[in-house]
Amino acid sequence: MAARRVGAGCWQRALWLGRRCRLPGGRESYRSSSSSPALGKTVDNPQETPEEIVLPRRKTWDKLAVLQTLASTVNRDPTAAHYMFQDDPFLMPRNAANSRLYSLSKESGRNAAKYIIKNFPQYFDKTFAEPNVPCLMPQTLTPQTEGVSEEALRERIHLRMVKESVDMFDQLLQAGTPVSLETTNSLLDLLCFCGDGEPTPEKEQEEKEDLEEPGVDASEQKAPKRQFRRGSQSGPRWRENNHAERIFKIMPERNAHSYCTMIRGMVKHGAHSKAYDMYIDLLNERHKADVHTFNALIRAVPYLKERFTERWELAKDFLTHMAQQKVQPTLLTFNSVLKSLRRCGGVGRTMSLFVLKEMEALDIEPSLASYDHLLSVYYRGVEAQSSDIISEVLNEVEKRSFTAQDPDDANFFNTAMQVCCDLKDIKLAYQLNRALEKGDNWKFLDVDRSNGYWSKFFSLLCMMEQIEVVLKWYKETSSSLFYPSPKNILDLLQALDAANQLEVIPSVWEDVKQLGFSRRQDLLEEFLSLMSRDQHPSEIQLAFAKCAEEIKAIHDPAGPGQVPLEWTGSAVGHVVVLFSRAGRTQDAWNMMEHFQKINRIPTDNVMDEFLNCAKQTNCPDEAIKMVKLAASLGLPLSQRLKSRTEEEFELSETQKKALESIKWDGDSSDSDSDSSDSDRE
Repeated sequence: MAARRVGAGCWQRALWLGRRCRLPGGRESYRSSSSSPALGKTVDNPQETPEEIVLPRRKTWDKLAVLQTLASTVNRDPTAAHYMFQDDPFLMPRNAANSRLYSLSKESGRNAAKYIIKNFPQYFDKTFAEPNVPCLMPQTLTPQTEGVSEEALRERIHLRMVKESVDMFDQLLQAGTPVSLETTNSLLDLLCFCGDGEPTPEKEQEEKEDLEEPGVDASEQKAPKRQFRRGSQSGPRWRENNHAERIFKIMPERNAHSYCTMIRGMVKHGAHSKAYDMYIDLLNERHKADVHTFNALIRAVPYLKERFTERWELAKDFLTHMAQQKVQPTLLTFNSVLKSLRRCGGVGRTMSLFVLKEMEALDIEPSLASYDHLLSVYYRGVEAQSSDIISEVLNEVEKRSFTAQDPDDANFFNTAMQVCCDLKDIKLAYQLNRALEKGDNWKFLDVDRSNGYWSKFFSLLCMMEQIEVVLKWYKETSSSLFYPSPKNILDLLQALDAANQLEVIPSVWEDVKQLGFSRRQDLLEEFLSLMSRDQHPSEIQLAFAKCAEEIKAIHDPAGPGQVPLEWTGSAVGHVVVLFSRAGRTQDAWNMMEHFQKINRIPTDNVMDEFLNCAKQTNCPDEAIKMVKLAASLGLPLSQRLKSRTEEEFELSETQKKALESIKWDGDSSDSDSDSSDSDRE
């Protein structure tokens, strides 16, 4: 009954609304919105047919829609480290060096697991996963085809077994079995990619070559010759008469793919001149190169010519050949041109904008690598540049969420932040940071790049922003987005000094201990200098004295294997001042004794501070010790210290006699001269 009443009520309301929406004369009225002029016209002109709204039966959601919705409900935890380090609390990094070490260790562990699976596949032949997901299972890396045949050769090429593939190819030739052109080209692809070596995970990634030339004027026409050390690069180099060259020479038939593979392999492994000669042979054989081959040749331009103008002319020749062979350039083509222009001096600064205009004419959107090369052309090695170029670049970058299209895309944000630091422009840095937060742009920063980016940004903040803003960024980003370097700590201390907020120093010192920089001599000197320079309220002085005590413990050897830090005269003086202002007379005197141990002389300010402390704590014995120390060092201040001790302290007879018995270097020299005069008489 209740259900019937509810249903009847719903139908009654529906009929009532239907009667309200029907105009006199049988015409129906449609609800219109004041913000929708189209619907308004429909109401005003009833003869027009209203636009029919079709409601979809269901909405097709993305596979990651639920995860994306859940991810949007949480924010980054400013107190947590990177998620890759949260598996084991013991491996939480303390600084950038630990972060890099731990991340490389995890990757090394994955490579070790892959190595075990590859070399001992017999122990991983059973799968216990239910349901079985093939893409998550270990790959079958053992050849299944036995014997010497072209099919077995193709299988070994597919498994990237370089040595076995070359051996089987030679066996097929010795047996008189012809190998098809397609299979031979696949073998060339493998050899040119791996460089005659087995593709192992343990090989380090090739170091990126220095792409920048020294700063030169636009009028300079010849590039200085630069010697690159072969030993500095960990990747394999192109050997003379290697397997790829040998197989290429004995091929009975070669097509364009054969030549293009050889050219790309030679460029990849540093044989740029040979690659250019191979390209000439390709033209002589009336073959056409593909776009990837032209991209490789354009990247090799700086190694083929010496003069800046010659480099640009050769790059233009390659582009002209692409047009003649009807090869459509891609984004990577223009990025290769911009990358070569980075090493063309003033010519690069002149022609780089024309390259971007050509990209716009071909409706090719620049990637982050394009902008990275442009910034490097205009701002690397050149001083006093305006901010017009980077402003236009950031205006374009801020509008888009980029996806990775070029291996150099990941370098943009670090390059742009370095330019902002060189220009000392905090507004550009904020704009760049907004571009980083746009969409998925933050994914271009891995752990190392993120640490470099935020380190530069924080240094610029310390230089240009108010201290409240600096501390806010420091709290939100430190140890979560980046680990401050010693330079960042020095910049923060200078910012605190400029804002006269030295009371924050004890908390910064705690962070320094956590980061593992407590034995850095330059940092310790800066901390002690700032804390001891001015007089502060008693609470702050007590906190400063605690920091000084910890610094003193760091200098003193704590164990048999720990090397003590060397005391400097200024550091000892700063610690004495801090102990004295905190009323710790005995600790201050213990530090005063260090001056004689390290053969240093205390300053007048240090001795005055110690005497003031002895006066406040009513310790005349320590004051007399101070006078004796000054007299033993032959300081001119000793007489004044003696007078202050006699006037400001209530001395007993024993203390007065001890004070009077102090011998001065001047008195001893006078007595010696008097005795010598009496001997002459």
